[in-house]
Amino acid sequence: MKRYLTFLLVIVIFLFSCQNNQKNKNEPKPNIIYILADDLGYGDLSCYGQTKFSTPNIDKLAESGLKFTQHYSGSSVCAPSRSTLMTGQHTGHTFIRGNKPWKSEGQHPLEAKVLTVAEILKDAGYKTGAFGKWGLGFIETEGDPNKQGFDEFYGYNCQRKAHNYYPYHLWHNKEKIILKGNEGTKTKEYGPELIHKEALKFIVDNKDEPFFMYYPSIIPHAELFAPEEFMQKYRGKFMPEKKHKGADVGHKNYRNGAYGSQTEGHAAFAAMVNYLDMQVGEIVDKLKELGIYENTLIIFTSDNGPHKEAGADPNYFNSNGGLRGYKRDLYEGGIRVPMITVWDKKIKPGQETDHVSAFWDFMPTVTEIIGAEKPQNIDGISFLPSLLNSGTQEEHEYLYWEFHEKGGRQAIRKGKWKGIRYNVNDAPDATIELYNLEKDPSETKNIAIKHPEIVQKLEMHLKTARTESDIFSF
Repeated sequence: MKRYLTFLLVIVIFLFSCQNNQKNKNEPKPNIIYILADDLGYGDLSCYGQTKFSTPNIDKLAESGLKFTQHYSGSSVCAPSRSTLMTGQHTGHTFIRGNKPWKSEGQHPLEAKVLTVAEILKDAGYKTGAFGKWGLGFIETEGDPNKQGFDEFYGYNCQRKAHNYYPYHLWHNKEKIILKGNEGTKTKEYGPELIHKEALKFIVDNKDEPFFMYYPSIIPHAELFAPEEFMQKYRGKFMPEKKHKGADVGHKNYRNGAYGSQTEGHAAFAAMVNYLDMQVGEIVDKLKELGIYENTLIIFTSDNGPHKEAGADPNYFNSNGGLRGYKRDLYEGGIRVPMITVWDKKIKPGQETDHVSAFWDFMPTVTEIIGAEKPQNIDGISFLPSLLNSGTQEEHEYLYWEFHEKGGRQAIRKGKWKGIRYNVNDAPDATIELYNLEKDPSETKNIAIKHPEIVQKLEMHLKTARTESDIFSF
């Protein structure tokens, strides 16, 4: 009798498993929208503590989904941060580890053999589109977004060109789009507005099939320019104003990477974030209008910490949320970024997690969602269990960053411990700074001298976490 009951139990479990597997196979693949702000600090959203202005649409995302409090960008500058996102590898392994220019336009390209998350999704039947700033390879090079898994690209290929909000041209795949409304000194075609229209069109055009939309906005990176109707909302509210004398008419790099002048830096910054917030709201509204919001995973984050260029004033706005450092730093203010995820009826609304994650976790998360095989030789781990609040969430042994400007920098996080070494080029074996992020998230007390055994462990990781690169080496 006991054997008979055991046999029945095995049969029931088998049938239940088969039913669940069949149900999972029949479920439509979710659309995936990844919105990447540019130089938006940890404290620049009102749902993360910003008090001088509000971000109501992004706050609604946080209310509707899951807010990460310990998420990290791939790097403290643009190109390598995007490379870690696309490849699932941290900056000790990913091919692009710095902002290296490519001739007159573009950045050093990704290798053809590099596997990107866009290629994985395209192979899985997704329509793929990128709208905004690329920075991983010029048109027709190996790093061209059309050669790295994207069916459609519209925006700035070059991140230097993306410094200017009224550009002379944008790119639609391999076609150079001349913006006549910006000829000479005209300011009739705001780059983020043109890109946003194409992104919304992509959603509409692909509403009946699974799509991946990568939306790397140029907001709120310098220069600090916003349309007049948005400037009016904030003009005179943040006095005294911050002024910046930049490259105006007659300058050799006018609208060619140099930042324009701005006499109202505070108002312009708030206006730009407000503009981005409006665009996020319009994306959500479009998904709901088309009836595909429920089957869309939305991720919102930023590529690194806040900048101090072109009149930006992160101290005034507490843009790093009280954390130490800014863009180009490997202290928390340079690499800890907001991340919000929404997936209706999958992710419980109004949740918060302190799971430690980073850009290179996006690829394995996506592969788990779509049931694809996790690529070999990546550094990421899936954060899907955190999204769904189910199963066991794997934790990183450590997170690693390296930065190839300002004398070379390295950082590592292992549990509550954060190790940092600056001026690596001159002193590759210098003692690292050590911080306990659990007690000191703002990294105010270097306690390396008190914990030599922890320092020794972190130093071992710093030596083994990276591979040599002929292009980006210390």
